[in-house]
Amino acid sequence: MDLGKVRTGRAHAGLLDHVQVDYYGTPTPLNQIANVTLLDARTIGVTPWEKSMAGKIEKAIRESDLGLNPATVGDTVRVPMPALTEERRRDLIKVVRGEAENARIAVRNIRRDANNHLKDMLKQKKMAEDEERRAQDEVQKLTDRHITEIDKLLAAKEADLIAV
Repeated sequence: MDLGKVRTGRAHAGLLDHVQVDYYGTPTPLNQIANVTLLDARTIGVTPWEKSMAGKIEKAIRESDLGLNPATVGDTVRVPMPALTEERRRDLIKVVRGEAENARIAVRNIRRDANNHLKDMLKQKKMAEDEERRAQDEVQKLTDRHITEIDKLLAAKEADLIAV
């Protein structure tokens, strides 16, 4: 589940992790050509290791799908986090819930594959019926634990979106 990309209006350095910058013709992750830090709770500071890269970094952040508007101040690119409107918060909550549901589906698909594998092993007489039943119970416990973890992450992210 990739909830880190969903902006809450609060700044965090990981927000720019997937931004790619044109580094001498090669798309390169931002954190490999610059130092990304928090200047304050609502501003990210990006300090390029090569001063000539500031313009390209600013352009890459502006063109990313994050909807951010960076500004270069001296050697540092400042990236202020815009405040979220109530409508945008509701939209982001829908996105977060969709991501959580996709994660639940992925966990259930893994459970299905594991159970099919166990049934195949039983048919091939590689395990006894009671072993297969115990293994299925263990797979179900793992599934329940991971779905509970997804629900906790979802609740935390929703609270984060509402609280800002």
